[in-house]
Amino acid sequence: MTAVETKLDAARADLADREGVLIAFSGGVDSSVVAALAHDALGDDAVACTAKSETLPEAELVDANRVADEIGIRHEIVEFSELDSEAFVANDDERCYHCRSMRLSAMYDEARRLGIDVVCDGTNASDPGEGHRPGLRAVEELNAYSPLLEHDITKEEVREIAREYDLSVADKPSMACLSSRIPTGLEVTEDRLSRVEKAEQLLRTWGFEQFRVRDHDGLARIEVGEDELDVALDPDFVRAARDHVADLGFDHVTLDLHGYQTGSVSPDDDPEDDAVVEDVFSTEYPTGE
Repeated sequence: MTAVETKLDAARADLADREGVLIAFSGGVDSSVVAALAHDALGDDAVACTAKSETLPEAELVDANRVADEIGIRHEIVEFSELDSEAFVANDDERCYHCRSMRLSAMYDEARRLGIDVVCDGTNASDPGEGHRPGLRAVEELNAYSPLLEHDITKEEVREIAREYDLSVADKPSMACLSSRIPTGLEVTEDRLSRVEKAEQLLRTWGFEQFRVRDHDGLARIEVGEDELDVALDPDFVRAARDHVADLGFDHVTLDLHGYQTGSVSPDDDPEDDAVVEDVFSTEYPTGE
């Protein structure tokens, strides 16, 4: 028996000891693996639950519905709004804490409605070492159960397990909520979230797999994976991005030649990294006039 198989058996046994669980289900690879394990262990006593709000792209909700069907697990949708929280809208370096607290609170409300005591999330064993992660504090404070973390299942192992379950999201890139596209300190608004979502839909239509559209208060900064930069530099795409993204309410459209980078507008281990991004776009460059 491999190390991963040993961890899987332990996680399933742990889940099977519970009368029922509700999984905070985004449709990403982590929560999908938790949902698959819980469904194996508990059958109909495992429920996947997706929180729908302004920060969840519609395409992600479609994916969540599809993956829940693949697993065969019961899937519930709850709705709430992070924009009701002044602390979240202010978009300081604790934004993810406020978001995760509200999202998990909605999960606990739904769990109580269904008579379930345990709420699970998809935190894996690699997450605590990945820099500034205030959302993990919310998981601890609300006492959500993280079976992947509990049984030392890393991100790489999560993807391996997803492939064993033949889940379509096994190799799906990480997809943070839409508010992560707005630089820290710039207010989160429904208009900004909406235009980012529509701009990213354009990139999805063009076939990009790893991408972000960052909203620098009217300037759209497009990031794509390094291996997709050639496509982003194609003249046809350049014209499409320039015309269609500008139509969404952006004043300027740019392509970041560094490519896709996680957390490039949010604080991490080195807060100065974020300042570098901001300084680039506030510099007054010579115009030759």
